[in-house]
Amino acid sequence: MIQVLIVDDDVRVARINAAYVAKVAGFRVAAQAHSAAQALAVAEEVPVDLILLDHHLPDRNGLAVVRELRRLGHRADVIMVTAARDVATVRDAMRHGALQYLVKPFTYAGLRSKLTAYAALRRTLDGGGEAEQAEVDRIFGALWAAGEPELPKGHSPTTAGLVRRALREADGPLSAQEVAESAGMSRQTAQRYLKLLERTGRVRLTLRYGETGRPEHRYAWSQGPSDAPDGPQEAS
Repeated sequence: MIQVLIVDDDVRVARINAAYVAKVAGFRVAAQAHSAAQALAVAEEVPVDLILLDHHLPDRNGLAVVRELRRLGHRADVIMVTAARDVATVRDAMRHGALQYLVKPFTYAGLRSKLTAYAALRRTLDGGGEAEQAEVDRIFGALWAAGEPELPKGHSPTTAGLVRRALREADGPLSAQEVAESAGMSRQTAQRYLKLLERTGRVRLTLRYGETGRPEHRYAWSQGPSDAPDGPQEAS
């Protein structure tokens, strides 16, 4: 069982998150904490594999907790579960070793996909030994292997799937106009979904410079070999 510490200043939210975790096979809630100090104290006393960590805590923020955990030698993995949406916090979370970042509010399905992906990552790493480049790519892609991230309100999974398919079936990077033509949608719609997928790390953006004018944005699907085949998706 993967032992989980839930850290959230809101007791009610912590209980909901704990109930969500308990529903995912292979995971067990080891403890809950509602402040940075309490989280650090629990980590000293209770063996945990994974910490679901809020950023906004009453005494210190979540990133400070991660730094202190590492200073003390704790190696538990961290998934940030927070309403903090600013890019600076997301960037700092990545720099401090957070494996995933789940933005509140989220659904059970959203958290389950992150936990399932984390369990897949642990299984991959438990094999040990040396890794060739393909295996390294699979390891780094494991956190995405359990499914697509939840889309923001107002975005359609069907439309995202069309953009995804257009990129994956292409022989090379495409422009927004080329994606739009392949997926059968307007350029503006394609551009909106491309930007969303690029922010989540699913799409890689490059620039192609011509002889004159502004560089053209080109997009390519960035998933590794563990990427699952496309299947039918339901519109939201």
